Amino acid sequence: MALGGPETGWRRRCRTTLLLVPVLAHGPARAEDPVRTLLFGSLDAGAATFLTTGAKFGLDRVDREGVAGLASLGGGVRFERGGPAPVRSGPTVVRTTWIGALTGGYQLFRGWGVAALFVGPEVAGEALTGPGGLRMLPTRYGLRVHGELWARPSEDTLTTATLILGSARGDAYARLSWGYRIWETYLGPEAALYGDHTGYRKWSFGVHATDVAIGRLGLRASAGLQDDTGPSGLAPYLSLAAWTPL
Repeated sequence: MALGGPETGWRRRCRTTLLLVPVLAHGPARAEDPVRTLLFGSLDAGAATFLTTGAKFGLDRVDREGVAGLASLGGGVRFERGGPAPVRSGPTVVRTTWIGALTGGYQLFRGWGVAALFVGPEVAGEALTGPGGLRMLPTRYGLRVHGELWARPSEDTLTTATLILGSARGDAYARLSWGYRIWETYLGPEAALYGDHTGYRKWSFGVHATDVAIGRLGLRASAGLQDDTGPSGLAPYLSLAAWTPL
């Protein structure tokens, strides 16, 4: 079932409610069952690993056009070559990162799909572990901009685009995906890019299954290959995301 079409049952109603880094899910549209808050979580595992959890909330309900907010907290680790950029020919170090954000914005619902834009403050911290021991880096504060677009080119296809910019770590993340509906799940290719102030860069290409439903729990799974500027080089990755109403 495509975005904006008739809704029948929870599984088909899970497609237009939750906007997050990288997942948009849709909550129930029934007036007798409003959802004001949805919880979400995601795990990206590969040469670099990052875990995010948070909530989306609305003034009235989160499955309608209007003002909404996103609160998230995440953390992860990755391996890097030490030494000054861009050479970085020193010993391998482990960078541990945590970042939290509270953003607000507007989500637009139309027959072709959903678009949303969120803006708000973020805070981040980092630590480096290497031959010299553990070194804590200064806490950084900044602004985050988070845009999402979920479009329906045809009744059985879904195209998504995500762009996240943050000034706390000088980072940028972009993801594109396309899927064809098989039963109630969209299957297709995805590609993503990431970079930050340290000079670290990462790209990935794989396949995804979006809108896998288990009761009131929605899931997205992705797998493929990624390459980065760290010592790991080309390596497989696995990404999982889940969302559910509170």
